[in-house]
Parts: sequence; C-alpha cells; structure tokens
Amino acid sequence: MVTMQDVAERAGVTKQTVSNVVTGRVAVRPATEARVRAAIAELGYVPNLVARSLATGSSRTVGLFVPTVSAPFYADVVEEVEDALEERGYRLLLCTTRHDGERARRHLAALASRSVDALLIAGDQDLTGHLPLLADARFPVVLCAWEAALPDGFPVVTVDYEHGGHLAGRHLRELGHERALVLASPAHTVRAAGFLRAFREDGVELPADAVRTAAEPTFRGGLVAALDALRARPDTTALFATHDVLAVAAVEAARALGRTVPDDLSVVAHDDTPAGLLSGTALTSVVLPKREMARRAVDLALGAAAPPGTRPQLLLPSLVPGASTARAAGPSGA
Repeated sequence: MVTMQDVAERAGVTKQTVSNVVTGRVAVRPATEARVRAAIAELGYVPNLVARSLATGSSRTVGLFVPTVSAPFYADVVEEVEDALEERGYRLLLCTTRHDGERARRHLAALASRSVDALLIAGDQDLTGHLPLLADARFPVVLCAWEAALPDGFPVVTVDYEHGGHLAGRHLRELGHERALVLASPAHTVRAAGFLRAFREDGVELPADAVRTAAEPTFRGGLVAALDALRARPDTTALFATHDVLAVAAVEAARALGRTVPDDLSVVAHDDTPAGLLSGTALTSVVLPKREMARRAVDLALGAAAPPGTRPQLLLPSLVPGASTARAAGPSGA
C-alpha cells in the first residue's frame, strides 16, 4: 500500500507538506502542491479518510435527503449536488425516505449524530414534522426544493413553484385557451394555485373541478386521472400537468380518446426532466433551475451557515415552448 511517506519521497518534500496538501489546512506554494499532486497520481495514493477526519475534524462528506431517486426530478438534483460537491473535494452520503415518514425519522435521527460536515434536505415530503430532530445538529442544515410552508430556523434555497404554475397558465391564456384542466400531484397545490391565478387575472375563472389530483404521482395514477377528467370535460382544450410523468400520462390519455396533441389538446409540463421525452412530443415545459439551486445550497451548506430568520432564496423558473401547445381553435384562439 502506498503511504504518505512514499508520496513525500517521490515529490521531494516532507511528509507534513503532503499532509497539508491532502487536508488543505495549510496553504502550500502552487509549484509544490503541483509536485505533490503529480506524485499522488503517479503512485495511486489514496488518503486514509478516517485518519484525515480525526486530524481535521472534517469528514469531507455531506448528507443529502430526497424522497426517492425513481422520480426524474430528484435524480437530477442528486446528480447536480454530487457534481457540486465533487468539485469542492467532498463526497455525497445519500438517504431516501421512499415516502415513508417513519423511515425518514429513523434516518434523520441517525444522521444527526453522524460525522458529516453538512446536510441538505431536498423536497419536503415526509420530513416536515421531523425537522426538530435536527435542532441541535452539530453541522449546517440547508433545505432545498422545498414547496410546503417554509419552516423557521433553517436556511432555504428553493424554487418559486407558484410562479411556475402562473407561467403555465399565462402561456395558455396567450394562446387563447379558456377551457383548461390541471392534472396535479397531491403535493403540488402551490403550482395549481399559480395556474388558476393566471387565468383569473386574465378574466377567466376556471370551475372548482378544473384541478384533478392523481391518486398517486405516477404514470398509472396520472393516466387514470387524465382519462377521467377528459371524459368528464370533453370540451377541454388545454391541460397543465404539475410534473413531467403526469404530462406524459396526459398525452397518452388524449391519444387513447382519439385526440391529438396539440391540435385537440395543448399540454404544458413542469420540471423538464428526461421523463418528458417519453411522450414522443417535445413538451412545452416549466423549467426549474436545478443546477443553480443545487450549487447555491451546497455553497450555503459549506460556507457560513445562514442565521435563523434568513430570508429564503427563491429561484425563478422559466417556460420553454415546445410542440405540445398551440393556439386554441375557435373565436377565443383566433
């Protein structure tokens, strides 16, 4: 096994200099650091992470909680966070709640006493009621992709989801649509509210049953809900799905009922993840700044922790038109 002393001899420096380069505790001249890193690469030296953690008080590890990695949005967030951490020399410890509140509680309780340098919690599902477990955590805790009511005492980097729904509604109103539906996940009431507000501001009050909630946020759940909604309201000309999987289900439901997208039904998606490609149509979508959100959250977690009461950082989504929306037929869209 290659040792730190072997690296020191190859680079022509002391063992302490190698340690300073590896831990980053003491600045080393660039030329010297370059020689040490070249020696590390040549010899294939792997630092003893346990010993380094004991010496520096840092594990160079950051925890990340997500509800699931089966959802494309959270899979994207995990990759963005991992990339941001790797650039800074940190490793990712990933935990999933799998929509199980008790599992979430166990993981949080265990992690509160674990040697991590910081913790990111992406998504509010299953976790809101368990955040008090982290009140006395010895490391910074940052919330991101948080859509529910924001809790006190934690810095937050998230997206203005209400604005995302509003963008979708405004886009469809600009195309002349008046008869619209929202196909929503149970957790996406804020997105639906933004959509309804856009129509209301433009003088169109959608009926109470315009928002249809899928029993589960999956393709199957979305397909059942979309078929029911389109059969009940066959005059619908536009639909906003609060995430991509539901949008794909809506497109499939329209096809099953003999309707074409976008000629008979315009569809706006939300999230802009690879799942949207499964529709076979380039979806018009509300695009979330996942990369920026991940990097800001990592910077906040690894920098000076924001004090309680700090205003949340709200990032704005954008809408990218695709082939799934078109001008409404008839007088309103003429």
